[in-house]
Amino acid sequence: MERRRLSRLGDQIQEEVSDIIRRRLKDPRVGFVSVTGARVTADLSLAYVYISVMGSEEDITRSYECLVGAARFIRTELGRRLRIKRVPEIRFLYDDSTARGARIESILRHLKESSDE
Repeated sequence: MERRRLSRLGDQIQEEVSDIIRRRLKDPRVGFVSVTGARVTADLSLAYVYISVMGSEEDITRSYECLVGAARFIRTELGRRLRIKRVPEIRFLYDDSTARGARIESILRHLKESSDE
C-alpha cells in the first residue's frame, strides 16, 4: 500500500482514537491520556497507537490496562467512523517521550540555576 495513504490513515486513526477516548470511553480509571501517534502496518491488519499518560506510574499502568481492555470497543467505534473495508486491530504502546522531555527540561533548569549561583 502507498506510504502516503498509510500515513494519512494513521493520522486519521490517531484523531479518531483520541476522540473516542475523550468522548465515548466512560471508564473512570482512564486518566489524562493523550494519543501521540498512530502507525498502520502495510497490510492494514494492525494499528499501533502511541499514548502518553499524565500522572504517577500507578495512573499510567491503570490507564494503559484499561485502554488495552477497551481495544475491541475502540476498534468497533473506529469501524463506524472510518470508510475502510477492514478495520485494523488496535495495539496500544506507551510513549514516554513527553515524560523524558519534561525530565530533560527539569535537569537543564537545575543546571542553569546552579550555574547562576
